[in-house]
Amino acid sequence: MFTGIVEELGEVTAVETLADACRFRLRGPVVTDGAKHGDSIAVNGVCLTVVEHEGEEFTADVMAETLNRSSLGALAVGSRVNLERPTAVGARLGGHIVQGHVDGTGEIVARTPSEHWEIVEISLPAHLSRYVVEKGSITVDGISLTVVEAGTDRFTVSLIPTTLALTTLGHKQPGDPVNLEVDVVAKYVERLLAAGQAGQTGQAGQAGQAGQAGQGAAR
Repeated sequence: MFTGIVEELGEVTAVETLADACRFRLRGPVVTDGAKHGDSIAVNGVCLTVVEHEGEEFTADVMAETLNRSSLGALAVGSRVNLERPTAVGARLGGHIVQGHVDGTGEIVARTPSEHWEIVEISLPAHLSRYVVEKGSITVDGISLTVVEAGTDRFTVSLIPTTLALTTLGHKQPGDPVNLEVDVVAKYVERLLAAGQAGQTGQAGQAGQAGQAGQGAAR
């Protein structure tokens, strides 16, 4: 599990295209400190497994499913990426619960600079809009952010200077893709409510059938 608090801005140093996957080599002095084979590191919000680790660099394999569902397929040598290690048990949850499982991708629509912050507008896939609410949490390229305004096909976030300086959102321009992960709590609540409603409908149907059977027996 991650918190969406980016630890450092890393860099892609090599890309190897495989038959049905891709292997990235990435530089990140902070996240590679103590890293070992099998560890997890979030790259632009996607949870990846460390395959090899040498010095300040590590490699990770990305299967076709992940490339199709995220923006990692657009990475090239020199691309900057947000990096975060999993949160430790007992550590402060500075952002919100982030799984590193991308739900979809959006695009930077517009940027509106201000004196002390910047408003960034991001497109939102239709199937994710119901999970995004004003003042709720959303993960953009692995960054835990608060939604300022939520529409049916887009939303806005307000970025402070620290976020602009230390993450990819300080550099991305309109048209650039971003990975989106909505609040997992909202998805579980939706699932549970749907299951409860289906159960009530089923019970009502069974009760109706039992009543009809009873009436038939009385006749």
